[in-house]
Amino acid sequence: MPKPSAPGAVRPDLEQVFRASYPRVVAVAAKVLGCQNEAEDVAQEVFLAFGRSSVPAGAAAGWLSVAAAHTALNHIRAGRRRADREEAAGVDGLVAPDVADTVVASEDRRRVRVALARLPRRQAVALVLRHSGLSYAEVAAALDLSPGSVGTTIRRAETALREELES
Repeated sequence: MPKPSAPGAVRPDLEQVFRASYPRVVAVAAKVLGCQNEAEDVAQEVFLAFGRSSVPAGAAAGWLSVAAAHTALNHIRAGRRRADREEAAGVDGLVAPDVADTVVASEDRRRVRVALARLPRRQAVALVLRHSGLSYAEVAAALDLSPGSVGTTIRRAETALREELES
């Protein structure tokens, strides 16, 4: 990640970029995480990193979207590792009574998130960005892909996701 020239310097365009991009950054993270509060935490991390970077303002939207997807995927991986450690230690989570359909839907969303976190990073990010409402051109710009390869990357990601879910 590029760094600004002066240590501790605050980007003069940070507020403007934040106001323009915050909703999209939260939306991308929420698509991955399925939780608004966690998505807002991810957005905070992403904007802190952006504030320390020297990413050109013109490239900010794409950079922020990719950073949101990467950071959200990292949160999933960290959560999975934490859950594995807690399970190994015998820590039981509290299970609140709920309707069976809600439990099944929550489990399905969790399985998709875990499978998404197992995909190659570029495929996972392309899939998340596209399903977050970015156009093929925006996904291409954000991931530095040719516009013609975005569709192929997304189809491969969808196939890989299906295979992860079936395994």
